Amino acid sequence: MAYKVLVADDESEIRSLLRLYLEKDGYQVIEAEDGLQAVKLLENEDVDLALLDIMMPGMDGYQVLRTIRKESNIPVMMISAKNQDVDKILGLDLGADDYLTKPFNPLEAMARINSNIRRFYSLGAKGKEVKELKVKDLRLDTEACAIYKNDTLIDLTSVEYRIMRMFMENPGKVFTKQQLYEEGWGEAYFVADNSIMVCISKLRAKLSEENDEYIKTVRGLGYRMERE
Repeated sequence: MAYKVLVADDESEIRSLLRLYLEKDGYQVIEAEDGLQAVKLLENEDVDLALLDIMMPGMDGYQVLRTIRKESNIPVMMISAKNQDVDKILGLDLGADDYLTKPFNPLEAMARINSNIRRFYSLGAKGKEVKELKVKDLRLDTEACAIYKNDTLIDLTSVEYRIMRMFMENPGKVFTKQQLYEEGWGEAYFVADNSIMVCISKLRAKLSEENDEYIKTVRGLGYRMERE
């Protein structure tokens, strides 16, 4: 079942841009053009993550955030043209999980959205964590943080494990180098950095992979884990 994301922003161009990328990644999207509409949608819809513009008519993003936090701990990301530290600190103090400053790179926005979704839902904040993932003859034990091929343990570094888990949680989905780097290393991606290419090469060697059997290169886009 796809995660449902609320995009609340009075700029239709921002809503349309985020909808395009979110739906491409398999999310359901609902939109609000002001704070009051956002609150009504939150009351009537089962929202998994909210993106809130700060400067909205009716109720601003901070007020909507306060309303959310009275009832829910879903991930909330603030969006604003403001880039002052005081604005970010206020949002975080009120319970925001992340902050996007306009203009933003939509790929960075998606990386942050995916990261917040994984962190909240995969780590058990809502529901139970999946204990085992299987793709082809690979098996990932989330409790032991171990990956097996035909019941043979594969020796992986912590970075390699996080990237493999990301792949195995989303077989068939294409991830950019930036998304893989930020998940694996937990820091901002540098365009000139070739760490992902090296990491993928090492993973393929450890998996004894032939002809992109597990990790497929999608030219010009990134990589994906092949399905069954």
